[in-house]
Formats: sequence, C-alpha cells, structure tokens
Amino acid sequence: MKILVTGASGLLGLNLSLRMIETHTIVSVDRSKLFNTPFELVKADLLEPGACSRLIDKVKPDGIIHTAALANIDACESDPESAHLLNAEIPGQLAELCAKRSVRLIHISTDAVFDGTKEDVYTEEDEPNPLGVYAQTKLEGERAVLSANSDAAVVRVNFFGWSLSGTRSLSEFFFNKLSTNQQANGFTDVWFCSMFVGDLAETLVRMLEKGLSGLYHAVGSEAITKYDFGMRIACQFGFDEELIQPISVEESGLKARRSRNLRLSVHKLSTDLGVAIPSVSTGIQKFYTQYTQGYPQKMRSYQQL
Repeated sequence: MKILVTGASGLLGLNLSLRMIETHTIVSVDRSKLFNTPFELVKADLLEPGACSRLIDKVKPDGIIHTAALANIDACESDPESAHLLNAEIPGQLAELCAKRSVRLIHISTDAVFDGTKEDVYTEEDEPNPLGVYAQTKLEGERAVLSANSDAAVVRVNFFGWSLSGTRSLSEFFFNKLSTNQQANGFTDVWFCSMFVGDLAETLVRMLEKGLSGLYHAVGSEAITKYDFGMRIACQFGFDEELIQPISVEESGLKARRSRNLRLSVHKLSTDLGVAIPSVSTGIQKFYTQYTQGYPQKMRSYQQL
C-alpha cells in the first residue's frame, strides 16, 4: 500500500514514516525540517492554494494519514486564526479531495475535545466540549472531515515517544528532567490514556488496511495520572523517583485550561480491528528499548540544519 503521511517532521508523522517503510511505500510531506530520510520525502506547504490537490495527484496514494496540525496549545490560544486554518479548514479540504479521488483518509484528532468533567470513561458517543482554541479547532476539523467524506476515519489520540526536537512528548519531558537530576512536576489529578507512538503507527495503518471509517478513540488501554506516568518513566530508566513532585494542575500556571479526566474507551477500536490495544506499560518499555538502541540520535540525523 502506498501511504501519504502529512506532518512528516512531527512526533507522529516521523515515527510513523520510519516504522512503516519496511512493509509499505511511504511518501511523507514536510516543509523544510527533514533531509536524507529513508522514506520518500516531498517538500510542500499545505497552506498554499491548491497544494493538497497537487500533492494527491502527484503521489497517487492508496491512503493518507493526516497528522499535520498546529498542536502547540498555547500557540493556538495566541493565534486562533492559524489554528483554525491548520486544524479545521485544511482537514476539510483534504477530506473532500480524497472523497473525489477515492483515496482512503485517516485524520488525526485529539482526546482534548472533551472537557474532562465526566466521572466515567469517554466513548465515541459522548458529546465533546472543548476547553480551549486547540481543542475547539480540532473538533471543527473532525466535523469538517466527516461531513465531507463518509469513508474517512477520524481518530482521537494521545501518544508519547521520541521526537525530532527531543521536547515534544510528556515522556521526553520527564526523561530530560530526570536524566539531568532536575525536579519535574507530575499532575496527580489529570488522568489520561497515552499510547506509545510506535504502537499508534501500527494501529493507524491497520485501520487503513481494514478500511475503517467514522470516529474512533486510539489511545492506550490503561488510564493513569501524569504523576504515575512520570514515576513509571523514572522506574524504567532507573532515575531518582523522588525528583518527581506530585502537584495539582491548578498549581501549574499553564496558560490554557486542561481537562482533568481524559480516560477514553478503546472498545470500539479493539472490536473492529480484532486485536487488543497496547497498554502504557508495554509502551514505556519500548520507549526505553529505543533509547538503548540509539533511536533518538538516529532520528535527529534526518534534521535539516
């Protein structure tokens, strides 16, 4: 299968492209950050008029996994117009183009569309209530995609792993702090279900192969607090666990509001794929194994200086 991946320099886009090149033909889109990658790289700016149409016609993919977005929460608060363009308008345009060309599309959304006030686990049937600009524009993107293309799949995710900059995921935050013996805050009142990015990459491609459509939650099968997540990173790497400071998110001073309960059900995804969804514990082990194998350094060797 030939798969077009947008957002190739992002945490998900890069890991997905590197992981799937042995089993699929991967063509990835990047504006300027990457070079000399083991997968085919196309330089393009999706914001240019007609760029998406030209890209699909040039690559002629069997499927597209659209990971490109403005994902910095505080940046979205500061520039809502750019957030709307990247997170809502472009996905809708891409979905319409894919529908006309019979190209399968998986659009990446976020668990942050929920406000976190539900006491139980969120399912795909629950009504979202985004708290900030990022979450609101991602929800608008979901609706634009599903409205334009009934065959598309929208996938709400939360994931961790190694990134090009080394600073894009919560796992890297704890690693960077603890490996240099610095204290790190861990929220004891924020619950989430994160999935290792390599596991997510395989899950998304499996969805594409099966031709799944509609709305899905693709997160880890286990819910833990962000404090517990940090503790597990410390334990796996042998760092000093006492460096992790348990605090409330209310004490954090973060600019944008965060949801406290992002426990999402993966029952629908697991049932439709016919597989068990990986847990965060096995994901952290894989995150550690990549570190021992020099994966972060190899990844950064593809960065344009």
